[in-house]
Amino acid sequence: MPTKAVCVLNGEIDENSPVEVSGEINGLGKGLHGFHIHEFGDNTNGCISAGAHFNPHGKEHGGPGHDVRHVGDLGNVEAGDDGVAKINIKDKTISLGGAHNIIGRTVVVHADPDDLGQGGHELSKSTGNAGARLACGVIGLAKI
Repeated sequence: MPTKAVCVLNGEIDENSPVEVSGEINGLGKGLHGFHIHEFGDNTNGCISAGAHFNPHGKEHGGPGHDVRHVGDLGNVEAGDDGVAKINIKDKTISLGGAHNIIGRTVVVHADPDDLGQGGHELSKSTGNAGARLACGVIGLAKI
């Protein structure tokens, strides 16, 4: 069965308003999975075409509550025994307009937990050592 992701983002097109990311991801292994916004809305070569984490300020990787983080660092989602991760994230760094606009970029679910830049691994400060890209999708606008 293929992995499927559905994500709904709610917020105002205002750089100062938090964006709410909600939905669920099915078909994951039990546990934590890195969840990030990547720089490009390109999935022509699978999730690898999405580029690196959305990081317009050139900062090190971190967690959603950290002062130092990529704009696209949204932490982890957690899948239960049934392989479903329910998402309910409110983030003040991403936006639906302005310099931190995520419309047209890609959301990626990773195979491993994001160590939030704190793991001491050589990839901690760039990717959170979150592993392979399991699923991805371009973020677009929906008529509500």
